[in-house]
Amino acid sequence: MINNVAFPKKQRLIRYLNSLCFFIVVAFGLSPDAMAAQSPATKIKQLSIIDAGAIGDGTTLNTHVLQETINQLAAQGGGTMVVPAGRFLTGAIFLKPGVNLNLETNAVLLGSTNIADYPAMPTRIEGHTQIWRPALLNADHCDNLRITGTGTIQGGGKPFWDAFWNRYKADKTTKNLDVDRPRNVFIENSKEVLISGISLRDSGFWNLHLYRCQDLTVENMDIRTPMHSPSTDGIDVDSCQRVTIRGCYISVDDDNIAMKGTKGPLADEDKDSPPVEHIRICDCTFGLGHGVLTLGSEACRVRDVVMENCRVEGVWNKDCLARLKLRPDTQQYYQDIHFRNITLNGHGTLVSIEPWMQVFDLKGLAAPMQRVENVTFENITGNSTCFGRIDGPTNSVIRDILFKDIGLIVTDTNVVVRKVGNLKLVNVRINGTLLTPDRLGLVRRSERIADGDTN
Repeated sequence: MINNVAFPKKQRLIRYLNSLCFFIVVAFGLSPDAMAAQSPATKIKQLSIIDAGAIGDGTTLNTHVLQETINQLAAQGGGTMVVPAGRFLTGAIFLKPGVNLNLETNAVLLGSTNIADYPAMPTRIEGHTQIWRPALLNADHCDNLRITGTGTIQGGGKPFWDAFWNRYKADKTTKNLDVDRPRNVFIENSKEVLISGISLRDSGFWNLHLYRCQDLTVENMDIRTPMHSPSTDGIDVDSCQRVTIRGCYISVDDDNIAMKGTKGPLADEDKDSPPVEHIRICDCTFGLGHGVLTLGSEACRVRDVVMENCRVEGVWNKDCLARLKLRPDTQQYYQDIHFRNITLNGHGTLVSIEPWMQVFDLKGLAAPMQRVENVTFENITGNSTCFGRIDGPTNSVIRDILFKDIGLIVTDTNVVVRKVGNLKLVNVRINGTLLTPDRLGLVRRSERIADGDTN
């Protein structure tokens, strides 16, 4: 029961407090909106790192300021960290759920060249998790992440490349992970991600590494590293599903785009490496590179990949439009891989489906099988060094390969195609000459186009 005496007293108290608040507003010239803006509960939608204390002179290390900015935005439920024009030196930073990143025009997140600014920790790299170095920019479980703008993430580059080459010169058995080098961007375990408009430069290792992500779009990016920058893949799609890459320019000293997973004779049992599938690549231009689209070198299951309406402008002989690496130590399934409407303007090869034996270990087990099925090339035209080679490992099965409406001008007319079931050549011309099964003069060492329909 409400106390009939106390209730009116409470009403009078509330009216008094309201009047007092109004007096304060008038006396100090504060509007209700201004008062709300000063409330600790008010959410900041965007926060410039300059306002947080960052210094964009290219020499002041801003790692702590940037991470505290991210932490502040995350604590209030999310928002966008804005990087304005300037060169902001930093080590590894870690985005959090709900926190986006916008790089404004002439903004540069400049990676430190001191490896100590990337503290070693467990991270996914080359098909497994180990203690290694994080990326310059990292994000884990950041659904709906947005990394946008017209600015640049520039890695530390040359000192890390030099460290690798110096060790390799001293010891030719040196492997990629023997020399710690940071990636530019690593995003893992995230859904509905958009990366749009930014540039990546001079990564110490891979440029953009995506692991166990779904429904991710990469668009209008510009990714570049110079020659002699080892292991600087453009985009690594690792155990991801439903990824779209469109409108990008990628020129690097390794694979332009690579489909990755895991490796080794037990790879098919690795629950941390689900299949790479439903990948779409379109309207991109490629410069330097080892493989415009590479499957491997660590990859178990890759299926439903389409590359279309792209241009290749490679200028050296390592370039290859389609490089499918078959590891004798890994059970592999490459299915439904399609290339169409591609223009080649440079050096390199159209296709390489071959054993990759740079590093492999059967661990005392029997050699597993590699299976490649339903790979098509349609409407591919332009200049190249040669057609390429299809010749799998002993245990491999390669079948249902289609070349249709191919017109290439090459300097090396040799073609090597072996152990292929149901190979089809439809209107394939090399230097204007129709390529048919009976034209064995094109086939190196009298190897034959075999085991299938080649009409």
